[in-house]
Amino acid sequence: MTWISGVAGGLLLAVLGANVLRTLVVPRGLYSVLVFRLWWLLRRLLRLAAPRGGYDAIDRAQTWLAPLILIGMLTTWLGGALIGFGLLFHAVSGLAWGSAFREAGSSLFTLGFASGDRLRLSALDFMAASTGPVLIALQIAYLPTLYAAYNRRELEVTLLQSRAGEPAWGPEILARQWLVDTETALPELYTNWERLASDVGESHSTYPVLVAFRSPRPYRHWLVGLIAVMDAAALQLALTPRTAPPQARLVLRAGFTALRDIARALRVPFDPDPAPDAPIRLVYAEFEAAVDMLEATGFHPERPTAEAWPHFHGWRVNYEAIAYDLCRRCDAVPALWSGPRDFPSTPIPPRRPADRRPGEDHTDPDSPPPAGSPTPPGAAD
Repeated sequence: MTWISGVAGGLLLAVLGANVLRTLVVPRGLYSVLVFRLWWLLRRLLRLAAPRGGYDAIDRAQTWLAPLILIGMLTTWLGGALIGFGLLFHAVSGLAWGSAFREAGSSLFTLGFASGDRLRLSALDFMAASTGPVLIALQIAYLPTLYAAYNRRELEVTLLQSRAGEPAWGPEILARQWLVDTETALPELYTNWERLASDVGESHSTYPVLVAFRSPRPYRHWLVGLIAVMDAAALQLALTPRTAPPQARLVLRAGFTALRDIARALRVPFDPDPAPDAPIRLVYAEFEAAVDMLEATGFHPERPTAEAWPHFHGWRVNYEAIAYDLCRRCDAVPALWSGPRDFPSTPIPPRRPADRRPGEDHTDPDSPPPAGSPTPPGAAD
């Protein structure tokens, strides 16, 4: 029944080749079962291995997720090729199982120590000898693309830190601009993040492993930053519709389009056309507290808070569900207005530098937002 091993080996190599092409070559964000199985398994193993210590311990452990996925991809492909060619060698030559896999490994890794004079194995030997280097070369060529997209993303995330704090929060972006009279810089911020959102939507849906790459600093995260910028734009449009810059609408559209593209690649279910009054997780009390904090910084709403709430709700319903699901799957920093996590956590407010001037009493350079800021949401998030 050697033909069974030949058929099994051929099918395994065909599936393996399709998976490699789907993951590394075809730029269409096709669903790769291997990537997401590895993600599911390794993420849980790393969470189990993380020592008790809250979010910091989770972040340190999950830092290894993306590198391990990449190593796991290459190991699985090479191991699958070894098994596939071993089955074929056994079927074609009648070699014993041990000799067949020894021949496959020798050819696959171009070692050549087990090559023989069997003419009918030459074609398979050449195929196996080319498969190993091709797989390794494709994986090596894959890395510069990943890290180029990662560097573009992290540059904007780092620049956001001075505007939004760590972790980023939408109301804090607006508050800081009005505190230091730099609100005229908001259109440029929205323009930069509109471009970044489009870049992230394309790169992270084409190469989903990028979603698992974490920022160098534990309290920075690309997804939390995107949510913060979108919340700031939605707040400005809801509270000041007359003076809000048009770039706010553009960044919102680019942001939730990018999140939907990533959700499709990850097979995260979502409503593609939610009703403006569909339920959201954020509650009015949190919105009201954020508006009170903004008013304390010199922000002057053009609409009453109660009248602005339906408009903000109508914007946020387009991205909140996807954003919360992705934050949970990424084990992102538990920032305000970013949803629950799979590990016990309390939303962390951004820390605002104290306004220290010559001749005044100096306090802690990093202090929480002033009185009037909303307390970290509990059950609502």
